[in-house]
Amino acid sequence: MRVFCASIATETNTFSPLRTDFSDFEQSFYAPPGEHPVTPTLCSAVFPALRKRAQVNELELIEGTATWAEPGGLLNRETWARLKHEVLDQVTSALPLDGVVLGLHGAMIAEGCVDCEGDLIEAIRAIVGPKTVIGASFDPHSHLSQKRVSNADVITVFKEFPHTDFVEAGEACVDLTLRTIKGDIRPVISVFDVRMLDVLPTSQEPMRGFVDQLKQMETTGEVLSASVIHGFMAGDSPDLGAKIIVLTDNDQTKADDIARKLGYELFSFRGQTKPDYLSPVEALKKAQNAVHGPVVVADVWDNPGGGVAGDSTLILEEAIAQKLKSVAFGTIWDPMAVRLCHAAGEGAVFDLRFGGKTSALAGNPIDATVTVVRNKRNAVQSFGASVVPMGDCSVIRLGGIEVVLNSNRSQAFSPDLFTNLGIDISKKKILVVKSTNHFHGAFSDVASEIIYAAVEGPYPNDPTKTRYKNLARPIWPIVKNPHKEVVE
Repeated sequence: MRVFCASIATETNTFSPLRTDFSDFEQSFYAPPGEHPVTPTLCSAVFPALRKRAQVNELELIEGTATWAEPGGLLNRETWARLKHEVLDQVTSALPLDGVVLGLHGAMIAEGCVDCEGDLIEAIRAIVGPKTVIGASFDPHSHLSQKRVSNADVITVFKEFPHTDFVEAGEACVDLTLRTIKGDIRPVISVFDVRMLDVLPTSQEPMRGFVDQLKQMETTGEVLSASVIHGFMAGDSPDLGAKIIVLTDNDQTKADDIARKLGYELFSFRGQTKPDYLSPVEALKKAQNAVHGPVVVADVWDNPGGGVAGDSTLILEEAIAQKLKSVAFGTIWDPMAVRLCHAAGEGAVFDLRFGGKTSALAGNPIDATVTVVRNKRNAVQSFGASVVPMGDCSVIRLGGIEVVLNSNRSQAFSPDLFTNLGIDISKKKILVVKSTNHFHGAFSDVASEIIYAAVEGPYPNDPTKTRYKNLARPIWPIVKNPHKEVVE
């Protein structure tokens, strides 16, 4: 078998004050053909999975580009054209092909293109023809279009949020694609539009039990694959919202019935899935009153993983106002402040302005006399098997608070965000992290308690107030009963 693989991925917040271009891909992750590292990235786990199969002579692997940009604002037209045609040229050069496997995110939006992944898959289908098997792996915080479903033979999606199973989803995509090429299975895809948009963490009920049910269906062989698209509320897409995807072996009726049943079950969870969100004042007071530390406080909306800058100072301002001690804060994105700290050197005490630069809604810059505790070039943190670049970083201290400043935007994934920079988290009472839920998997192992703080800022977190231009379908909570409206 001749199989080609590639990965182009980012998550586009169309309401973000940021903009995305090729330099964002270069800064986060860019691997030309043959240069993908041994470890996977969030959306490129298909590469190591295919390499394993090639090593036992199961297939001949032709690798294309693999690249990822930290979630941000609208992708410019030139960058999308460059990346798309780079992969299309590689596909053309690799012909003839039995299979194409793509590691995608699914929420990329560019100037002039609201469905980048659908556009890419459709263009690849036109090149390889109808007989070549195309498999794609997606992040659940994506937009599932009919164009993608019509042109792909296999679709898998990470089931977990936090996405602790991105490797498994990539491996499942590879396995189902290869089995299809061999003729062992004939997958059919059914999609049910749940018409709902909510935060759906699988670290708690009711989503925990729902995902376990999907896994059980796959284990027993009832389905080839069953997944949930959660949707990405910060992306203005006509396909916004939750959807169920079910793959069966050549049984469309069965796939349709299961997808519909699961879809209505998921719809019944609406409004019941979010963690309890507290205000910054309440969250920090509760953390300070805890008997044991460290208590993790998550700044859920100033999350770089949702496409905003991650330089909000609102919780930090409150921590300073409450005169809190023994606090580690990770991170504030401020490349200029990092540069100044590196120039000053470790141990330097000087006046620094940092944070609050990219949005009028993210708080004011902090002006303080700080001590530079640690400087580090090319710092990283981990996310499961993946290594996440944070760029040059600095740790500064003001009062009883230590703040990690980073030059590459990244949400908090793991405690090594702090420990790699010399911060002993066991001696901290409070750890403040910028992440909606991806932090949960690794931080739950060290946290005495986890508190979610909802801080209003540049992230559009209420769909009933967000001014979507491309969304025409009725979905909850914008419409109370979207399924009734469809029937009528």
